[in-house]
Amino acid sequence: MTKLWGGRFTKPTNKLVEEYTSSINFDQKLAKQDIQGSLAHVDMLGKCGIISQNEVSDIKKGLSIIEEKIEKGEVVFSVADEDIHMNIEKLLIEEIGPVGGKLHTGRSRNDQVATDMHLYMREKTELMVELVEQVQSALLQQAEQHVETILPGYTHLQRAQPISFGHHLLAYFWMFERDKERLQDSLKRINWSPLGAAALAGTPYSIDREMTAEALGFESVYPNSLDAVSDRDFILEFLSISSIMITHISRLSEELILWSSQEFNFIELDDAFCTGSSIMPQKKNPDVPELLRGKTGRIYGNLMGLLTLLKGLPLAYNKDMQEDKEGMFDTAETLEGALSLLAPMLESMEVNVGQMRNAVKEDYSNATDIADYLAIKGMPFRQAHEVIGQIVLYGIQNEKYLLDLTIEEYQQFSDLFEEDIFEKLAPEQVVAARNSQGGTGFKQVYKQIQLAKQHM
Repeated sequence: MTKLWGGRFTKPTNKLVEEYTSSINFDQKLAKQDIQGSLAHVDMLGKCGIISQNEVSDIKKGLSIIEEKIEKGEVVFSVADEDIHMNIEKLLIEEIGPVGGKLHTGRSRNDQVATDMHLYMREKTELMVELVEQVQSALLQQAEQHVETILPGYTHLQRAQPISFGHHLLAYFWMFERDKERLQDSLKRINWSPLGAAALAGTPYSIDREMTAEALGFESVYPNSLDAVSDRDFILEFLSISSIMITHISRLSEELILWSSQEFNFIELDDAFCTGSSIMPQKKNPDVPELLRGKTGRIYGNLMGLLTLLKGLPLAYNKDMQEDKEGMFDTAETLEGALSLLAPMLESMEVNVGQMRNAVKEDYSNATDIADYLAIKGMPFRQAHEVIGQIVLYGIQNEKYLLDLTIEEYQQFSDLFEEDIFEKLAPEQVVAARNSQGGTGFKQVYKQIQLAKQHM
């Protein structure tokens, strides 16, 4: 038999079964982590006297040769050898002889694959933290430049109140800050070592799990061998965090798409992040934010796929769990690409300050400030709200905005109006007046920027 597990079998595996059950086409991405875990494992076997130091040396030398060949693209992985673990072990035996078979002493593919995925998730999670900080830096850089740039703030996609553009961008900074904190917190659960749990019940060999955990940079070991080989919570957590983060990316992308349209014309994305039309030469399409928005579905799908996969599995390992990897790889690669594009796209974005300012002049988004004006002068706010509604209706009927009305027109609705109403309605004053903690007032936005810098 050519299979490393073939001693019990009397027939070769059906070729269709080999192709259907093989995972090497995708889990070869774990080659680096598999060798890393094997090096820690073989060192431990030698230290514990389970194999000789000469055997340790031969195995480590063989693994190094295989790693170098893989990096150079000189290895052709075999479907017949099923997965990355069996492929590497087979290559090792071919390289150094039967002693290569001693590498698998005291472990199983079940704890081996779990270890590989913990190592992969840690690497990707740490990378995501770095990439999120680059996006935050880009947002912070633009926010600093546009604290006093005014644009309409929206609710229900209807103009609501004037706000600082810097304040608007910082809202996304704090969304990504929460994403970053979730990623950092998840490392506590990623950094558990399953190595040494073997197939499900541990091993009769006197192994040292703490030694391999320390060698691999894990903070602790799973206290239960069944849990160690069947746990995929750490992947679910990553997919969940990624789903929340891609939601934030998608919301920001939607605004970039709207703002860059001719109808808004608030921003212009750099040509390097847009494409043209094959038939309409005037077009400049925001394809990158559109794709960022579109990638949301596949990341959600990967989360739902793994949740569904795990929901009915008994302990411990089941072949179904081979399906845990492709979604993990896809989400990590999709999110890495999204964050890598988002940061430079934000950095190079041009802001049409004048267009934003003109938009604030041509609406009724300062209406709330008239209500506040009357309330400060003693009118109950609910009554003031009704008065301002009547003034807005008057303005619409007469094709006038609030700053276009005369003092006499205001006084038709209340004798509490005085000349200072026009100062109160100026967009800069409207924004500056919202000086409560966390508000859009310029002083508060400058404070917010300083706070944001403390999180970088």
